[in-house]
Amino acid sequence: MAETKETQKAQAAESKAAEAKTEVKETVSQEEFLKNFNWHNYQEGIDQVEDEKLKEFENLVEENFVDTADEEVVEGTVVHLTDREAIIDINAKSEGVISLNEFRYNPNLKVGDKVEVLIDVREDKTGQLVLSHRKARTIKAWDRVNAAHDKGEIVNGFVKCRTKGGMIVDVFGIEAFLPGSQIDVKPIRDYDAYVGKTMEFKVVKINHEFKNVVVSHKALIEADIEEQKKEIIGQLEKGQVLEGTVKNITSYGVFIDLGGVDGLIHITDLSWSRINHPNEVVELDQKLNVVILDFDDNKSRIQLGLKQLQKHPWEALGDEVKVGDKVKGKVVVIADYGAFIEVADGVEGLIHVSEMSWSTHLRSAQDFVNVGDEVEAVVLTLDREDRKMSLGIKQLTPDPWTDITSKYPVGSKHTGIVRNFTNFGVFVELEEGIDGLIYISDLSWTKKIKHPSEFVNVGDKLEVEVLELDVEGRKLSLGHKQTTENPWDKYETEFAEGTVHNAEISEIVDKGATIDFNEDIVAFVPSRHLEKEDGKKLKKGETADFKIIEFNKEFKRVVASHTAIFKEEEEKNVKAAAKRSNQAEKTTLGDANAELQALKDKMEGKN
Repeated sequence: MAETKETQKAQAAESKAAEAKTEVKETVSQEEFLKNFNWHNYQEGIDQVEDEKLKEFENLVEENFVDTADEEVVEGTVVHLTDREAIIDINAKSEGVISLNEFRYNPNLKVGDKVEVLIDVREDKTGQLVLSHRKARTIKAWDRVNAAHDKGEIVNGFVKCRTKGGMIVDVFGIEAFLPGSQIDVKPIRDYDAYVGKTMEFKVVKINHEFKNVVVSHKALIEADIEEQKKEIIGQLEKGQVLEGTVKNITSYGVFIDLGGVDGLIHITDLSWSRINHPNEVVELDQKLNVVILDFDDNKSRIQLGLKQLQKHPWEALGDEVKVGDKVKGKVVVIADYGAFIEVADGVEGLIHVSEMSWSTHLRSAQDFVNVGDEVEAVVLTLDREDRKMSLGIKQLTPDPWTDITSKYPVGSKHTGIVRNFTNFGVFVELEEGIDGLIYISDLSWTKKIKHPSEFVNVGDKLEVEVLELDVEGRKLSLGHKQTTENPWDKYETEFAEGTVHNAEISEIVDKGATIDFNEDIVAFVPSRHLEKEDGKKLKKGETADFKIIEFNKEFKRVVASHTAIFKEEEEKNVKAAAKRSNQAEKTTLGDANAELQALKDKMEGKN
C-alpha cells in the first residue's frame, strides 16, 4: 500500500515536469507557426497556385472540357454501350449516361457515333453527370425540320405506329404525320409492315401555328421514277415488248408499272378468251411481258397488250371444222339478240335468237340458254378471215312445218298457249315452232274487245280453230270464237224485228237510252222512242215493253222502241175505223144501184 502511494507521487512529479517543459516549447513555436501559417489555404480551402501555373491550367480546361452549364445542348461521343444505356463523353469532368430508349429511332447506334445531348444536371446526388438526348433533339428539331423543308433535304425518320389515315414518324424527335397516300407510289395493303422501320423522308408541309409536320416517302420514289420515266419514254416504240409489274387491277383493265411509266392493258387485250374480270388472268405484283400497242403524242397514255404475245386461237382452229358440222361449247355471253358460244379457247360463235327455235315468234335468248351452259350447235356460217362463226340450235331438231298440213289442217281444233299480245290480236303457240295469230275480231262472238288483254292473259290456254294456213309464208290464222256456236244465230230469231220484250232502262245516254235484254244483247232506244202514251218519257230504272225495230247480226246492232207499241195500236184503230167507213159507203152505193137496176128491169119487163 505504501509502495503504491510512493509510486503515484513519483508519477505526478514527472507529469508536472513534462507540462512545464511543454509550455516552454509551445511558447517558442507559436511565433514560428504564425509566421509561417498559410492563410490562403485556410481561406480558399486549397493551396495557393502560382499565377503562371494557374493560367496554364485554365488554358488546358478551356481546350479540353466543355462549360457544363445546365440546359445546354452540346455534342458528345458514344464511348460505351450496355444493354440498357449509352455512355456519352462530352469532355466534362465525368461521363454521362442516357437510356437507350431515347435512341429507338436509331437502332444502329454504335460506339464512336456523335450525338447531341442536353446537360440536364451537372451532378446528381451521386456526383453523376445527367444528360438527355431526347430533350436535345426536341430543342434542335424545329430548326432542322425547317431547314430540311426549305432546302428540300432528305431526312431519316423512325415509323413509330399506325394512325388513322397514315403513320406517325419520329423525325428529329418530332412526331410527324405520314399520310397513307405518301408511303409509296403503289397502293399499300399492309400498313403494319412499316411500323418499326427507319426510312428516308422529305418534309412536304409544316404548320407552325399547330406545330404539325407532314412528311412523304413517296416524293423520293417519284423523283427517282421521274428520271427513269424520261429515259423509258424516250425509247418507247409500238410493238416493243417490255417487262412490267401488275400495279393495280380494275374491272376494265390492268395497270402495269414499266419501271416508272404506267401502261394500261384493257380487259379485251388480256386474253383471247372472253373473261369477266382481269383477276382471272393476272394478280397484283405479278411480273409479266407486255407489248406496246399504242400511245399518245406525249406518251403519257400507253396502251399495252398481253394476248398479242400469243398466237390467235383462230389460226389454231383445225381445218376439219366446216359448215354443217356439230360443235359443242360453253355459253359465255347472252344478249337480247342471241348468245355467244366458246367452241374453243378464244374462238366464239353466235347463236342468233332466230336460230334457237323454229318459232317465228322471237323471244329473248335467256329463254333458251344461261351463261355457263354446255350446248351443242350446228355450224351455219364460217368466215376464217373475218374470224366469224354463226351457229344454230334449232337445226338439231326437225322443222315442225314439214308436215304442217297433216297436223293442222284448216277447220281442225286445237289447244294452244297465249305467248304474246299485239294491238290487233293474240299469238298462240300450238307447239314449239308453230305459232298462230288470232285477230281481235275472232276472239268473241258477242264482246266488243278493244285490246286482247281484256279477254286473255299471257300464258293462258286457249281453244282455237285453224282458219287459214300459209305453208310457204309459215303463217297460221286461228280463231277462238269459231270453237263455239254463234249465239247471234239464235238471237236472230228470238229478237227478230217486230218481237216485243219486257226490260228495264239501264242507262240514259246521248240521244236515247240502253236496255240489257241479256248478257250479250244491249239494245239502243232512240230518244223519240222513249215517249209513253201519256206523252212523258221513260226514265232510268223504269220497266216497260219494247218492240225490236232493227236487228243486225253482222254488226251486232239492236234498236228497240217503246213508243212503237201504243202507236201501233193507234194505227190499228185508225185502220179499223177507216175500213168500217169504207164498208158503209159501199153498202149505200150498192143499194142505190140495186134500186136503179130493179127499176130498169121493171121498165124493160113492161116493154
